[in-house]
Formats: sequence, C-alpha cells, structure tokens
Amino acid sequence: MTVSVSSLHPVLTLPQPVVLLPTARLQTFLDEAAGARLVHLVQQADSELVIGTVPCLSSSEVYSWGTGARVVRVIRTMSKASDKAFQVTLHGLSRLYYPDTQSGAPFNPNDLIELSVEHPKPAGTPSQEAVAAFRAAAAKLLDHLAKDATQQSRRDVYVKISHMLDEVSDDRTPWMADVIVAGINKLDYNDKLAFLSALDVNDRLHRATELFVKQASISEVTKKIAQSIDESLSKQQKEFFLRQQLAAIQRELQALTRNSGSASSDPSNPRSSSGTSELDDPEQAEAEDMADIKQKIEAMAKDSEERKMAIREWKRLQRIPAGSVEHGVIRNYLEWLTSIPWPSSSAYTTSNASDKIRDRAFLENARRQLDEDHYGLEKIKKRLIEYLAVVRLKQLQAEREAALQQQQASASAGQAQPPPGDASSPQRTEAGVKEKEDKREAGAGSSEETTSSTAKPSAADSQKPTRGPSTKAVKGPILLFVGPPGTGKTSLGQSIARALERPFQRISLGGVRDEAEIRGHRRTYVASGPGSIVQALRKAGRPDPVILLDEIDKIGQSNFHGDPAAALLEVLDPEQNHSFNDHYINVPIDLSQVLFICTSNSLETISAPLLDRCEIVHLSGYTYDEKLHIARKFLLPKQLKANGLTPEHVTIAHSALMRIATHYTREAGVRSLERAIGAVVRYKAVEWAEYVDSTGNDDITRVPTIVVSDKTDNLAIGQAKPYKKIVEEHELETILGVARWDEEELHREKRRGLVYGLVVTGMGEGGILPIETISVPGAGQLKLTGSLGEVIKESGELALSWVKSHAYDLYITKHRSEDPLKVPNPVDIHLHLPSGAVKKDGPSAGIAMTCAFVSLLTGACVPTNVAMTGEITLRGRVGAVGGIKEKVLGAHRAKMNKVILPWANRKDVEHDVPPEVRAEMQFVFARTMEEVLEAAFGKGVLNWRRNMVVMESRL
Repeated sequence: MTVSVSSLHPVLTLPQPVVLLPTARLQTFLDEAAGARLVHLVQQADSELVIGTVPCLSSSEVYSWGTGARVVRVIRTMSKASDKAFQVTLHGLSRLYYPDTQSGAPFNPNDLIELSVEHPKPAGTPSQEAVAAFRAAAAKLLDHLAKDATQQSRRDVYVKISHMLDEVSDDRTPWMADVIVAGINKLDYNDKLAFLSALDVNDRLHRATELFVKQASISEVTKKIAQSIDESLSKQQKEFFLRQQLAAIQRELQALTRNSGSASSDPSNPRSSSGTSELDDPEQAEAEDMADIKQKIEAMAKDSEERKMAIREWKRLQRIPAGSVEHGVIRNYLEWLTSIPWPSSSAYTTSNASDKIRDRAFLENARRQLDEDHYGLEKIKKRLIEYLAVVRLKQLQAEREAALQQQQASASAGQAQPPPGDASSPQRTEAGVKEKEDKREAGAGSSEETTSSTAKPSAADSQKPTRGPSTKAVKGPILLFVGPPGTGKTSLGQSIARALERPFQRISLGGVRDEAEIRGHRRTYVASGPGSIVQALRKAGRPDPVILLDEIDKIGQSNFHGDPAAALLEVLDPEQNHSFNDHYINVPIDLSQVLFICTSNSLETISAPLLDRCEIVHLSGYTYDEKLHIARKFLLPKQLKANGLTPEHVTIAHSALMRIATHYTREAGVRSLERAIGAVVRYKAVEWAEYVDSTGNDDITRVPTIVVSDKTDNLAIGQAKPYKKIVEEHELETILGVARWDEEELHREKRRGLVYGLVVTGMGEGGILPIETISVPGAGQLKLTGSLGEVIKESGELALSWVKSHAYDLYITKHRSEDPLKVPNPVDIHLHLPSGAVKKDGPSAGIAMTCAFVSLLTGACVPTNVAMTGEITLRGRVGAVGGIKEKVLGAHRAKMNKVILPWANRKDVEHDVPPEVRAEMQFVFARTMEEVLEAAFGKGVLNWRRNMVVMESRL
C-alpha cells in the first residue's frame, strides 16, 4: 500500500446510516451555509470538483475512512426548510483515510468541513481462492436478487451485473466488489463501514464474500417466511370468502321459505312458528349472544368484584381478533361469569320464594308435601319442619326490621327540611330525639340504611327489594342424612326443594378424587372449567337453590390431585361460604343463601372437621308395616304406570306383599321391594296382553267382567284363559321363583351352649344370629371361627375371662383357684358364628357370648324366644351399642318375645322403635352381667354363692 502526503481537503460529513462507497452515487441535501460554500468551491475549481465524504459517528468523532467523490450536480431547491436549501449529487471514486478524526469538533451531519486527508493506493493482486469464492457468492446473490425483484428494470440491472461479473478479469474483481456491495440496499451500517475500511484487495474480497453469503441466507429465509404467510393469508381469505357466500345462500333460502309459506301448515315442523330456525344464521346468533353477555354485565351490581372482572375481560375480548384462540377462551369465561346467579345482580330475584315463605299456610303445605312424598320417618319430618319454621320466622323478622329501617329513613329525610315555623316545635324535637334513639337500638344492620337516607326516597325506590344483609335469605344448618341405601335420603332433599319452591340440584360425590372437581381448574390449563358447585348454580339459575351433596362418605381420599374433602370444608362452613373461591371464576361467590343437604351411608369415612360442620340426622330404615304402606301408596302405582297398567288390572293381596317384603327382600330401604313388585306387575302385564290378544278386545284399558277361576283343565280348544287380577301369596313362587330367605330363623331349638344375639347386616337390616359353643378335649384353649374380626374376637376372650373369674360363684368349680377348662378334665371351647362367608365384627356380641359360655359350663339353657345384644367389660358392666332399632325389628320379625339390651340404650328404644313393636315385645335393660344372666336364664335357674363368705388359711 502506498500513501500520499496528507493535506487539508473539503470534506462532507454524512449522517447515519448513509455511507458512500466507491462507484456508488449519492443524493443529499445541504443547508444554506454548507450549500453556499460548496457552490463557491465549484465556481473556483478549474475542472470537476472532488471532495471527501466521511460517515459522522457522533458530534465529537468521524469515521477514519471515507470516499473521494466527484460533485456531479448542485442545485438550489424550492423547499422552505432551512436544511434542504441545496441538493447535491456525488459519485464515489476511491477510498480516503483521515488520520485525525476528532479535530474540528463538534461535527454536524451534512456539513462541509476541512480535514487532513491521505490518499492510500492498494497494492498487489487478488489471490485465485479469494476470486473464486467471491465469484460464486456474488453469482448466487445476484440470482436471488433477480428472482425477488418486483420491477423488471431492477431485474435487468441484476442480470447485467451478473454478466459483467462473468466477463471481468481477476484484477478488476475488487472494483466489481465495490459495485455489487454499493448496489445492495439492505446491508447493515457496521458492515458497510467495515467494507469501506478494507483497502487490501484480498481483504476486500473476503469481506464482500461474507456479506454476499449472509445476504443470500437472509433472502432465502425471508422468502420462505413470506411464502408461508401468503399461504396462510390466502387460506383465511378463501375461508372468509366461502363463508360469506354460504351466509348469502342461506339468507336467500330463508327468504324463499318465508315467501312460499309451505312450512307454516305443518305443526310438527320447527320452522312453522316463525319460518326460521335458530341454526340458520350463525352471525345473527353470535351478535345476540354477545349482546346478551353485555346486558348481563350491565345488570351486575356497581363496584362489585364480578362486575370489575367482567368489564376487564370484556375490554380484552374487544381487542382480540375473533379467529384467535384466546378470543374463545375469554368468551367462554365471560359466558360462565355472566351465567352465575349473583345475589347482587338485578337479573336475579328471589321474590317468589319470599312470597312463598310469607304465606301463613307455608308450614302446613310443607308438612303435606313431606307426607305425600314419604310415609313414616316422623322424626326426620319433625326436624325438617323445625328447620322450615326457623327459616320462616327469620325471614319475617328480617323483613320487619327492613320495613322499620325504611320508615326511620323516610322520617329522617322528612325532618331534614322542616316547614318554616316548625323547627322550634317541642313535639317535633321530642320525636326527632326518640327517632335517633330508635336508630341506635336498631343495631348495625340499620346503619347502612341510615347513612344512605340523606335524601327522601321516591315511591319507586321504596318498592324495590332491599339487598342489604338484613333481608338476605336466611340459611339454616347444613343437614347430613345418614342411613342405609334406599331409605329416601335423596327424595327428602327433593321434597324440601318443592316445599320451598326452590330449584333442586344434585351433585354426586362418589368417587370424586380431584380437588378441581369441587373448586374448578385454573384458567391457565387447556379446556379448564369451573367446579361442580358453580355448575350447579348455573343450572339452578337462582342464588338460593337446594343443592344435594350425594354420597359424601364415598369421596376420594387425599392424593396428589389434592383433597376434595378438604375443599368441601369451605363450601359447608356458614362462616366461610359467603366468599367461596372457585379457581376458574376467580371471583368470590356467595353461597350463604344455598341450602346444602348431604347424604351418606356411614360416618366412618367422613373426616371429623367435615362432620363438625353438619347436623347429623339418622335414617335407620323402615319397619315391615311401613314398607307395606309404601308399597301400597307409592311403589305399586309407580310400577303400574311404568308398565302400562292401571289399578283395575292388578291388585296384590296383603299376604303376598308381606311375603315379598319378608322372604324376597332383606334390606332397610325399599329398592329391592320395588324391583320385586315390578317383576310381579310385568308378569301380570304379559297375562293381560295375551288375554287381550286372544279375545280380540281392542280397548286394552277396559277390564271385562270375567269369571275368576284357577281351573283350566276343562277349557275348550281355542277358549281364552281367564284373567285373574289379584295376585295371591301362593303364586309368588311361580312369578318370583323360590324365596331367597326362608324361615329357618323361626325354627330354633333349645340346647346347651346356644344363645341368640342381635346383629345389623351389611344391607342395613337387623336380624338374629345364633352363637354356638361346644367343649372338646384339649388344653383349656378358646377357638373362635366364623370370619370374625379383631374386636369380636376380643369380646369372646373378655366373655371367657369373666366366666372364669366367676366360675366359683356360679358353682362351675369347687375352688376359686380352679380353671373350669382344666378341672376336672382339660377341655377346649369352640365358639362359632354361622354364615362363615360373611365377615363379622363389633363389640355388641359380648353378653351373648358370656351367656353361651355359662350355658355350656353349667348345663342351663337359654329359652329360644330370648335375644340379646350388648358390650361387656372385665368388671361385668354392660355397655351401650348401636343399631338398636334395626336389631329390635329383626328380633320382632323372628318372633322373639324378650330382648335384653344395655341400660344406656333405653332412650333409643323409646325414640326409634315403633309403638306397635314395643307393645308386642318385652324389653329388659341391664346394667351388669348378673342382671343379664338372670333375665336370660330366668330367676332362680342359676345358683350363686353371693352370700357365702369363705375363709381360707394358708397355714
């Protein structure tokens, strides 16, 4: 490289990102002062004027490399802008070097200054490798530019430069690099500066090659992106165009349908009423849905949380395109948010329910409704009537307080502007003082009304329902119905809803193992939605429905999905459910007006905190008398209607119904009884259909007068078999088959070591269970069989220990220290409970096992009409047990005349056992085991050494 001597030279500063390369042309504007100096230099030059150009990096520095440029033209513009007084055209010639880049600061863009300039000359020739790489990269780039060019003129320029590249010699390739780089408009500013500073020919070719490769890659990627965008846009445009055509065709078809009027004559046609269908115009339906959402948002209470959230999401919905996925997510959320019956919203009201409660015949109608829906269950009905009475009284009290507050507010507003001359009246002053005292006595509930009563309310305002806390619907305790299946727990909830005239919703919790099914999923998840509580509110359409939480004892336990039982704690807590938080809605929801009723078959699997929030009401089951009444009043008419018959077609005798209930079903409820009755009705339906077909009678609803006869041997050929509408007891085996439960419990024998206890089966029905004991040669051990659990095994060991400790008192042994199982001969006692395949557990067989051991060792027998149940302790005390009603009913069915029960269970007999059953049985309530033995074996049967004091000496 050769460098000429530096000298001062006029230089034009170029603003960013303008860079003038050799062989390129540039047009720029100059202000009045810079343009005048340039014109003066042009006039003084003998030939064409050459000036320097330099990129201006900042106000304090210029770039060290620039370009010598020939001034092609300078003209004065007609622009009024001061910085565009002259337009100058420059043509780049060669590279210049500025050794001093900071002298003369500050620098202004498009200013003519003087700088020290050097004129370097490149030396040498480019290498073959650099030239080959340059030619290949340049040819590829020019090909891309020619294909991407939108104008034919530019395409021709790129093709011409490509031909020049093929014809140029290797020595001229650096000049060709300047030409091509100068023609690329999309180069980065720093890349242009770096290429400008490349004086060496090989370095210049390498930099040009890198720029060409980079630009070609960018062009390819840009083309692919543009092509994919064009395809997507063309697809959307095509879809939009086709949808518009489809909508236009549908509108024309609707117009033709309305004009023809052919559909109006067909009443079965869904278009007959209006000529259109709700599925015809999706655009109109979309607009109506959005208008409905907007109307519901406007109906929400001012400054409420739900209104704020709805407005915020509505604004987001308006900004998002309709085809976006987020648009559907937000709209779905708004539909859920606006469909919830918010208590503060003007779109929902509970005036009908309030009018129903204010009716004087409210309790009488509720009692009649419960009696129509259920037979028996007097204790349950009594509790429900108590609840409804409390609801009525609290509602009337709240309305009375609201009316008093409104009167006080009206009086206060009237005194705010007294008539002239009345302000000093003593009567008016005393009344105002008394009114203020009444307001203070009204409590916190009236403070809000008093504060807002500065203006006199209008007549329209006085008729609006007050939505303050004082008039909010009152909710009673959360009831938990516990009982065996089929006892009417769910139907009781429906009866309460009908008595209150509230909507009824049922939520089945059986098998629910995810907390999100109660609280909902968060909106961050795909396909998320609210929980079952919010869904029930939406279906109900009112803020005060009756929601039945069915099978709450079968809810899933805590796992990695969360604890659904813990999520119910907030729902069933009156102190918390006024601000229930659903994860999807994310706005506090008021559940305080909802009446929650829970059902369960047992209490063992329900957590203690959840039980603490509920009032437990036990449904123990129906007696056989109650089952017969239910069958007559509810089940038989229901089955007759379901099978196309009437009461004139089928009648079931009383004895047949009793046999169905006792021998074909064994449950606490009536579901199996209903299925059995249904089978009988279907059997008679087949007989009636065959009789109608054989007689040719077209009127199947009319029962002809026929001779009821069981003899069919003398029927002539072709003669129809007589139809018998009464179902007798002896026909049940033909209809239902052999009875599942026979009367073996009625065939009892009196023998040594046999005692009858009382149990509750897994189906919730009570019965008797024989406890059998025998003695076999052995080593003084006790053997227990019959699929017994740990608790009942411990009861057997307790019973035997008590008998051993009292063997001397009962004359079983002659000395207190003797073991009755080893003296005089060692024996083992085998205790067995029949039905070995059925698992048994519980402490209630303690006294029965004790009596069986005493009977076995003493030889005395317990009468077969005596049954017993109760827990025993080592001291001989008799403890209370559960299931008294079921056990007593089972004993009554087995024709037991005497039942021995713990003293602590006498209240259960008085409250739960029907009076007709108590009248037919003898109950003995025992505190100690001595009283049990006396009642079981009879007075004086067992001899006791109670009054004998034996003095023994060890000497």
